[in-house]
Amino acid sequence: MSPLALPRAAAATLAAAGALAAAGCVSSRDIEGIEGQIGDVQRQVLQLQQQAPSKEAVSNLQQQVAEQMESLLRSEADMQVKLEELSRQIDQLQANLEDTNYRLSQLSQQIAATNQELKGFRAPPPEAPAGEGGSGPAFTGDPRTLYQTAYNDYLRGSYDLAIREFREYLTNFPDTDLADNAVYWIGESYYRQGRFRDAVGQFDAVLERYPRSDKAASALLKKGYALLELGDRSQAVTHLQRVIRDHATSDEANLARQRLRELGESR
Repeated sequence: MSPLALPRAAAATLAAAGALAAAGCVSSRDIEGIEGQIGDVQRQVLQLQQQAPSKEAVSNLQQQVAEQMESLLRSEADMQVKLEELSRQIDQLQANLEDTNYRLSQLSQQIAATNQELKGFRAPPPEAPAGEGGSGPAFTGDPRTLYQTAYNDYLRGSYDLAIREFREYLTNFPDTDLADNAVYWIGESYYRQGRFRDAVGQFDAVLERYPRSDKAASALLKKGYALLELGDRSQAVTHLQRVIRDHATSDEANLARQRLRELGESR
């Protein structure tokens, strides 16, 4: 029987008791006892009616909270997956960016180095005499021919031969506008051979004898490189910083900045 049906049952019991009393079947005491019981039932029914909505509301609230928690947990899990995917994509983009920057840096250095070597061309290379292949001493009294022959041998990697030819040039033509270049390329030849101490000496000669030479920035830069190879980091950094200070807009300054970044040095 539902709680709402209990009052109707109690009323029916009271009516029946009244009928019995009228018929003389029960005493008034019995009727009062039955009425008391009915009153107790009615009070219990009222309590149940008052409590039932509260319990149901709590139950509904608990169900709603559980559903919301489940939804939040699902949303959190989905968000975590999305964040992990986004983090992975960011890491990949960062790696790609670093690789691209590295490649651009290498390309920039190659371009600057090529420009630096192109400065050695002061005149179109003369045609090599037949059978000589353009190598070996070819002194004919023309300083540009001798210089260009030495430079061509340097480009071919014949560094010992290039050094001898550049020295011959300096012996015969010490006061020409290419003398500073000849000293510089002797230093470069030593550098390519790994003779870094000798290279430093030649680069110093450029800086001391020809302070206004267009090879001054290159000599200062390559002296810094050679000092690094010799393990003299402090002096190397000083010379690289000097390149940036004294030749700020040159290709050599860009190379010096790049090397300082690689060394973790800042100006």
